[in-house]
Amino acid sequence: MSTDSGASGVDRQNISSGGPLEPVAGYSRAVRLGDWVAVSGSTSLGPDGVAHPGDCYGQAIYTLGVIEQALAEAGAQMSDVVRTRSFVTDIGMLDDFIRAHGEVFGDIRPASTLVEVSGLIHPDLVIEIEVDAIIP
Repeated sequence: MSTDSGASGVDRQNISSGGPLEPVAGYSRAVRLGDWVAVSGSTSLGPDGVAHPGDCYGQAIYTLGVIEQALAEAGAQMSDVVRTRSFVTDIGMLDDFIRAHGEVFGDIRPASTLVEVSGLIHPDLVIEIEVDAIIP
């Protein structure tokens, strides 16, 4: 994690997951700027491979846990999420996605987008999720 005051005078906090691509590609797992937190597209790909290969529900729940951890490092929580963007490789998995998203965000009800894509960074991945949060 690093903190820097930008030109606006607002502290910027970059949160790293320690993933090997972050420094190479020049991105952070999450960024907090003032009361706003953006979490990068997150998946169930970890150091040991993909958790729950091909399982949309399992990958979504796992990924939402990754997001929850990144939010916590930024001083936010899932109830602060105002927007989710999700990408699935097969829209036929909609019911599994809805079940997972609803279990986590049912009472929070952020604005949400779901898009079908032709592929993700690993062939066993079927979902990627990113969120924006505002800390009250």
